[in-house]
Amino acid sequence: MSPGRIGLLVVLGALLLISGSAAYQVNESDQVIITQFGNPIGAPITEPGLHFKIPFIQEANYFEKRFLEWDGNPNQVPTKDKRFIWVDTYARWRIVDPLRFFQRLRDERGAQSRLDDILDGETRNAVASYDLIELVRSSNRNPEDVPVESEGEETILEEIQKGRQQIALEILERASGPTAELGIELLDLRFKRISYIEEVQVDVFARMIAERQRIAELFRSEGAGEAARISGERERELQRIQSEAFRTAEELRGEADAEATAIYAEAYTRDAAFYAFTRSLESYEKTMGSDTMFILATDSEFLKYLETPR
Repeated sequence: MSPGRIGLLVVLGALLLISGSAAYQVNESDQVIITQFGNPIGAPITEPGLHFKIPFIQEANYFEKRFLEWDGNPNQVPTKDKRFIWVDTYARWRIVDPLRFFQRLRDERGAQSRLDDILDGETRNAVASYDLIELVRSSNRNPEDVPVESEGEETILEEIQKGRQQIALEILERASGPTAELGIELLDLRFKRISYIEEVQVDVFARMIAERQRIAELFRSEGAGEAARISGERERELQRIQSEAFRTAEELRGEADAEATAIYAEAYTRDAAFYAFTRSLESYEKTMGSDTMFILATDSEFLKYLETPR
């Protein structure tokens, strides 16, 4: 190969190297800061597409546009009422000012370290400012859903003023100021897990058991009272029904007796002798059996229809 051709290939290779170093691509999820000798120059580049820079002198630094995750480490923190608990939080954030972010933090690793300091610190301060019950509950129950021991006494479950969700929002609001100075926007913060240390756990479980037992006893008492009321109403209704049935039966029996008496009286007025005869036969039937023996005087009224035929 001739020296001229070799020189041409060298020149072409150098041009390709220079053009490759001068061009850079920005994706939809990227934002770029151009630095020259380590110092940022110009405005952040957020428009996707192919862009160019001075080769070998300038460098493209890429940062995410998308939401990023911060996952805190579980920390043992005391509450306002001196209960030690394990608190584990997580947050979502994004880079809104890449120039400031680059100047203050350089990269995402530096941002994660700084977020550890800010969010863990604000979480500790918030947890230490509230009682345990405010951290483990998010809202109060409706008054009609909470049993009461008796009239004039407080409900079994204590009321909370803010609750876990409001405390998380408070941490987010307090931490948003320091993170904004870093070019970061905090989008959300949540308590991932709150658990008790062993000493607190025993106390909390005992309290929960006691509360549930009190509620169960209250329900049992209310159930027993309701059962007694229903039983009393049932007995009262049964007595009413029986009384009405007895009255109706007596009325029917009285009407039947009156009607029978009227029939007997009518029969007697028609033929008194026949009536006396039939009544005597009825008495014979009721008093005499197949093996019945009577010893009567000859002048007994009981035998007059047997002695003298009509």
